[in-house]
Amino acid sequence: MRTDCISHHIKTDNIEKENRTPELIAELLGIWEASVRASHHFLTEEDIRSISPQAEEAIRQIETLWVTEDDNVRIGFTGIQSGKIEMLFLHPDYFRKGIGRMLVQKAFSEQGVQYVDVNEQNPSAVKFYERMGFRSFRRDGTDDQGNPFPVLRMKI
Repeated sequence: MRTDCISHHIKTDNIEKENRTPELIAELLGIWEASVRASHHFLTEEDIRSISPQAEEAIRQIETLWVTEDDNVRIGFTGIQSGKIEMLFLHPDYFRKGIGRMLVQKAFSEQGVQYVDVNEQNPSAVKFYERMGFRSFRRDGTDDQGNPFPVLRMKI
């Protein structure tokens, strides 16, 4: 992975369901895992292993899947469905370089995104989405799978 400055060769492509090859899904799952390990410190190894199949299925089935590349190297992905960012994961080498902001702004302009759910125990993500204009309107004590990870439901 590149860790120097971000090139001007960042691009994001929409990948239709029929073009989501096993190789692509495996690569995106690797990015997901690296991102989760770097940002979701509340998860145990067992948690990550148990959530991984759900993440894989979400990558396969999400309505809109954007894959972001830097100089033809995949560095992240965004999943959007029904006006909601369902997933936004970047490889940790690309954290805090403006790419997440760019992807959220693209989601606003191209998908009319209004909502996002954020793990309350990931304070950097909560702050990021607040800076993007989201505000929490509900807190649930568990995630959508019933795991004991509080979720903040946020909207613009």
